[in-house]
Amino acid sequence: INAEYMGLKYCGEYGLRCKREVWRVQMVLTKMRGTARTLLTLEESNPRRQLEGSALLRRCLRLGLLDESKQKLDYVLSLTVPDFLERRLQTIVFKLGLAKSIHHARVLIVQRHIQVGKQIVTVPSFLVRVSSEKHIDFAPTSPFGGGPPGRVKRMRMRQAQNKGDDAEDEEEAED
Repeated sequence: INAEYMGLKYCGEYGLRCKREVWRVQMVLTKMRGTARTLLTLEESNPRRQLEGSALLRRCLRLGLLDESKQKLDYVLSLTVPDFLERRLQTIVFKLGLAKSIHHARVLIVQRHIQVGKQIVTVPSFLVRVSSEKHIDFAPTSPFGGGPPGRVKRMRMRQAQNKGDDAEDEEEAED
């Protein structure tokens, strides 16, 4: 299967805006793999391999790309594009059930309805750390998170109130 098709497949499956988002992930993945490959050529006792290797593995662990049982540089080489795409805020919001679809998740994030911890995040490609995953929720300022009603609901409430006022005015006019 060619790369063009896979890029398009990821765009559809993960609700990406364009192939550039896939290419960006591929670039990060290529750099990580390259670093791991370079470190694997060094001896295990080499201080550079120990220091940079542990830093790379720690970063993968923190982002949830590797789990505790796979703490070796060999496993960094086996990482794939979907591993990264699964850690995007957009994907996690959908998987948590906060959004009806992957595309709805993107809209919620861009429209400032989602917060990670106490911070509102507006970037769908935000890579969520394992420690932050349980703190993803609707923002308190969002109508979904108990905030004030949105524009459409406010307009409908105002229209209903105006209809009620008109009915009262008609009753007073009849008296």
